[in-house]
Amino acid sequence: MLRPDAGEVAQINDALKMFIATNNTPAAELLKKYATLLPLQAPRLNTAATFTQTTQRMGPRHEGFVEIAKAGNIDLLLDGDSITDWWVQGDDSKKVFEKYFGGIKTANFGIAGDTTQGVLWGLRNGEGQGFQPKAIMLMIGTNNTGPNTAPEIAEGIGAVVLEMRRNFPDAKILLLAIFPRGLPADPVRVKIAEINSLISRLNDDKHVFYMDIGPKFLDETGTFLPQAFRPDNLHPLAKGYDIWGEAVQAKLAQLMK
Repeated sequence: MLRPDAGEVAQINDALKMFIATNNTPAAELLKKYATLLPLQAPRLNTAATFTQTTQRMGPRHEGFVEIAKAGNIDLLLDGDSITDWWVQGDDSKKVFEKYFGGIKTANFGIAGDTTQGVLWGLRNGEGQGFQPKAIMLMIGTNNTGPNTAPEIAEGIGAVVLEMRRNFPDAKILLLAIFPRGLPADPVRVKIAEINSLISRLNDDKHVFYMDIGPKFLDETGTFLPQAFRPDNLHPLAKGYDIWGEAVQAKLAQLMK
């Protein structure tokens, strides 16, 4: 997102005032009439792109991640929210996790309920120091869809990618599109599609590799495949994780070479 600072806003508005005052076109009177509506407004703070310690990144979970990071010996880092966190919740999902990641030195720093700003804070405060993974699989942003706009969330995801690039300059980042949620007619689907369209531009085929596997979870009507997701239409079941693992397995292997 373009976010002019206070000085730029003042400069633009001074130029606008001069333009209105000296305008000689047929629109001059209209410009003067609506002059109070025309100044550029300073953008609101984008919370999604701040380094904010969320409740999720407090206490034992975060502290445990920091200790894992300090110990090093991590080739693949997974980060995100509950959708990533719950790869290892329940015996069936754990088996799927073992199927795809059992032979890889993997750390999972996803935390249920977290947001882009929480992941940013964690990376800056111990979760991004002490190790250098070969690859990262990142999906974050679904929990921002309530308070933030699509461009704000995309900016937050971009900030996470930038922080990961700073912390792990040699790592290859597999940036996953936010998974679909809700039913086909749910407005959140449109918002997620907008976010994904924006973050797809982060792909550079050098350090950041964007992949949208969301359609693999859906039938031809846009409904989640039977037994693939929980009744909340948000969190995968073991079948959904198996679809996920199969979809990214070859790409991750390539990125970790």
